[in-house]
Amino acid sequence: MRCGCISAFPLSFRLIEEMLLERRIIVFYETIRRWSLKFGSAFVRLLRRKAARPRDIWHLDEVRIVIQEQPHWLWRAVDQDGYVLDEILQTSRNTRAARRLLTRPLNKRGIHSRPMITDKLKS
Repeated sequence: MRCGCISAFPLSFRLIEEMLLERRIIVFYETIRRWSLKFGSAFVRLLRRKAARPRDIWHLDEVRIVIQEQPHWLWRAVDQDGYVLDEILQTSRNTRAARRLLTRPLNKRGIHSRPMITDKLKS
C-alpha cells in the first residue's frame, strides 16, 4: 500500500518506517498510515499554497538535440529562479516556434515578463 496523501512522494508506509528507523526513530508503519490519514490533507493544502509562482525575468533558450539520428530543437522558457515555464520539442527551427514559446506561458498563467533574456536567439 502506498501513501496516497501526498502524491509527490510515492513512498510505501514500510519504506517510511525503515527511513525513520535509520534515524533511530521507532514508529510502526500502521502509525504512519494513521498519521497520513489524519494530517495528509493539511500537508497537501500547505504544499499547494507554497507552490512556486513564476517570477518577472524569463530566460529563453534553444538547444539542438539529435534523436534517432534526426535533429530536433528543444525550446525552454525558465524564470529567474529556475522554474520551467514551458518546453517545446520540434523538428523544425522557425519564428513560429519561438512565438509559441512566448505565448503558451502567457495563456496558461496570464503572467507577463518584464525583461526576457534570449542569449541572442536568431529566430
